Amino acid sequence: MKPSGGTRKPYGGMSRSLVLALDVGTTFSGVSYAILEPGEVPKIHGVTRFPGQEHVAGNSKIPSIMYYDSRGKLMAAGAEAENASIVAQAEDEGWARAELFKLRLRPKTMKLKMNGMRLAPLPHQKNAVDVFGDFLSYLFRCTRSFIIDTHANGPALWHAVEHDIQFVLSHPNGWEGAQQTKMRRAAAYGGLIPDTDEGRARIRFVTEGEASLHACVLNGLAADVLSNPSGHGFIVADAGGGTLDISSYAIRGTAPLVIEEIAPPDCVFAGSVFVSRRARAFFEVKLHSSKYGSADSLDHITKRFDETTKRLFRDNKELQFVPFGSPLDKDMASGIRGGQLKLTGAEVADLFEPSIDAAVASIKAQIAASGGAVKSVWLVGGFAASPWLFSQLQERLAPLHITVSRPDSQTSKAVADGAIGFYCDHHVSARMSKFMYGVEYLRQFDGKDEEHVARKHRLFELPSGPKLLPDAFDCILSRGVKVKESTVFSRKYCTEVTNLQTLSVFEVEIWCFRGGDTIPKWIIRDAENFSTLCYVRADLSPLAGSASSKPGKNGKMYWTIVFSIEIHFGLTEFKARIKWTDNGKTK
Repeated sequence: MKPSGGTRKPYGGMSRSLVLALDVGTTFSGVSYAILEPGEVPKIHGVTRFPGQEHVAGNSKIPSIMYYDSRGKLMAAGAEAENASIVAQAEDEGWARAELFKLRLRPKTMKLKMNGMRLAPLPHQKNAVDVFGDFLSYLFRCTRSFIIDTHANGPALWHAVEHDIQFVLSHPNGWEGAQQTKMRRAAAYGGLIPDTDEGRARIRFVTEGEASLHACVLNGLAADVLSNPSGHGFIVADAGGGTLDISSYAIRGTAPLVIEEIAPPDCVFAGSVFVSRRARAFFEVKLHSSKYGSADSLDHITKRFDETTKRLFRDNKELQFVPFGSPLDKDMASGIRGGQLKLTGAEVADLFEPSIDAAVASIKAQIAASGGAVKSVWLVGGFAASPWLFSQLQERLAPLHITVSRPDSQTSKAVADGAIGFYCDHHVSARMSKFMYGVEYLRQFDGKDEEHVARKHRLFELPSGPKLLPDAFDCILSRGVKVKESTVFSRKYCTEVTNLQTLSVFEVEIWCFRGGDTIPKWIIRDAENFSTLCYVRADLSPLAGSASSKPGKNGKMYWTIVFSIEIHFGLTEFKARIKWTDNGKTK
């Protein structure tokens, strides 16, 4: 299929610029970039040469692995960290290995099922943001070297753009504002941007699902849908190392290309790393009485399973072999002969089953949420290369008349390429709200309402007299609502203060409710389905000059302050602000 270049627009900026997309994956990572020349259609490049991979032509992914010494200093990363001499040195000198660190940034509401296995401890005096920042820094340095070495006038090119590089960071569909904030902090820690408002504004975010959609469009995958935009929906399933990101879209216009989300996106921990974790636990039981049951042997056998059996498995009725040793390795009782561990096809299929089951359940939920509009699934990401995952999705979704297809191009670099496509082309014009969002307000007390009476101990009185109850939930945006990028949600509120000095640190808490579609009456602060999305802070002290005071019920003076909360939900990043009027001017 030819890339759908017709959907690309020339760059509209006034000067040359550089945009980098850093895709830090749970198990593998990659970088794509575009040099933006005014008036020219941007061309996407991939970083295809990393340290430690010089012998491999055109490899665009490196392992998300790092080694630190006992003082917390980064000693090796990426492909270099898998070099035999580095592994030996790490063992001799007691270096700490950091891997699967991306999973540490997950929202608390997303539970990890690790089969009893734990994430390795973080290196000395490092937190999850520091480790993520160190890896971003490594990717950034590799990209700088690659661009300088491979482009004509590379050093001059880099020098011209280095102080205004735009970054796009991709993250799982389930990551939210708190995770984006941590990623931004990591980028500053890693030296990608200065820790200033201007620096932080150079970072944009895109979900892995939406980046994958843009990659599908770039690779001409959408050509058949574009040539016949029947309004049918389609799902982009990004099956990666850690998460499976499921997003549903429909094409609403073709010139220019306009795509809308038609169901709230989903994100489940069902990536390929969990197949490996289940395999490790299975081998531990199977080989517990064998000389190959030591921790080191199990790690090695699991690594070989990862590299061979897991990638090639396609038939649950055929015997499977994990080649891990020499022809002399033998333990017939445990199924080991000639350096190979024998497994039945059913045993290997069982290791995949929870991930496949979660994928099918998520896709079916998306189909239901889209009102049955979805007719096809595009499978991308590193785990998409698994023949077993692909054939099982095809088989289990066939009764629903859903076709499952895999792009023939390199799907593993879809997220990084698609993130550049997102920056340049911005095809998605509307997104679906994943949860319910709102703020706390004070509800007037009703002595006849049992719920109100039960909360009577929390009652308090405003200076002007009314008796009110705290923790009432005012829903600003419901779940599953289509939100255009330009839509602003606004609510007007008023509060009464008896001391104007409190206006200098005025803040409002924005709440997120994950408990379904029914609007709750009250915020339950310690409940799992309620969480703080963010705080919106403003200095309203300038209002002190124009606010007029009134005597309260007890004779004490008070001031009424009126303000609005404006929230932009339709972007890939949540934005909120407080608005008020001072002497006729909106601030």
